Amino acid sequence: MSIPAITPPQRLLMGPGPISADPRVLRAMSAGLVGQFDPAMTTWMTQTMELYREVLRTRNEATLLVDGTSRAGIEAALVSLLEPGDRVLVPIMGRFGHLLVEIAERCGAEVHTIGTDWGTVFTPEQIEEAVGRVRPRLVALVQGDTSTTMNQPLEGLGEICARHDALLYVDVTASLGGNTFAMDEWGVDAATAGLQKCLAGPSGSAPLSLSPRAREVVLSRRHVEAGIADGTPGRGTRIRSNYFDLAMILDYWGEARLNHHTEATSMLYAAHECARLLVEEGMDAAVARHHLHGRAMAAGAQGLGLRLFGDQEHRMNNVLAVHIPEGVDGDAARTALLEDYGIEIGTSFGPLHGKVWRIGTMGYNARKDAVLLTLAALEQVLRAGGVPVTGGGGVGAAQEVYADAAGAATEAAR
Repeated sequence: MSIPAITPPQRLLMGPGPISADPRVLRAMSAGLVGQFDPAMTTWMTQTMELYREVLRTRNEATLLVDGTSRAGIEAALVSLLEPGDRVLVPIMGRFGHLLVEIAERCGAEVHTIGTDWGTVFTPEQIEEAVGRVRPRLVALVQGDTSTTMNQPLEGLGEICARHDALLYVDVTASLGGNTFAMDEWGVDAATAGLQKCLAGPSGSAPLSLSPRAREVVLSRRHVEAGIADGTPGRGTRIRSNYFDLAMILDYWGEARLNHHTEATSMLYAAHECARLLVEEGMDAAVARHHLHGRAMAAGAQGLGLRLFGDQEHRMNNVLAVHIPEGVDGDAARTALLEDYGIEIGTSFGPLHGKVWRIGTMGYNARKDAVLLTLAALEQVLRAGGVPVTGGGGVGAAQEVYADAAGAATEAAR
């Protein structure tokens, strides 16, 4: 049997993620392998911890990678922080709030929820009322939910949770790097992310950070598997997953270097380079870049006559949802965009499936040429679908945003 080698087609991934990885990240991934306890490897692990402290804006010692997609990080955080019967509050504003509910329930937690319409966010008052009523051990929410493109404000929530003796966990998979996130300043106790969005890498590694308070909760449940026992007795209720046991993973990444699993070497290279590039750019600069190209894409979509979805005041910088024009087959249009132009955009889930398109400007694709090319191709697809479109309206509107930004930058430099 002869099976050909994998030869991926040329694609510009302008959906809600994954995105086209930065070539520098792909190059880093192709480097040769070393042993998991090679001094070079442990040095890179330590550097990776330092880099993600900068990315997450934290001084947390417990900042590391979980091997797996962003969902692996979520599960590691929740299964390690929650014991059966613990109360959890999950504010749901989209698909990924529902995911937090499911994972918390699988941990045996008693889960309480509050909801808001898709396309809106919660006020601090809404969350504080629920925290006071439920008295949870943990509040778990998503900062940027790509299913709705909304960015939940986090300022003040850490103080609310601390006042009610609750931990605050935030999933920043879709928002980190493209939207402001200040873990320590905002009092976030646990945060997890992924590489495949604003961090400009492939899916497969999940950065994670724990505050000292959250770290103590995890270590209060520390048990070492029998085959590598170090003589210390187990503490508390054993964490229900071996692979996602953060107490053991902390030992693996810490000075003890107590073996847990074999680190995914090539993914560590990728995660290291993703963070290195962001830190080199500067976190404020990266957020500003995403904001600029997100504004240009939004203006361009409106220039094509498309109606934006949701509360634009609280939209993420890096992903935009637009209503599919009446009479247009949304899936057929996306297929045409992919087959004729090599550009991928997304639809959404649940109540928004088939009603909106989601267009990403994130990571390596948060750049002018990617925005303009996507708008030019989308214009042709809309025209072919019978939508009356002003010629060049999308590209022209985006160019105005770029011209205004360039003018403002010139003026500021004087």
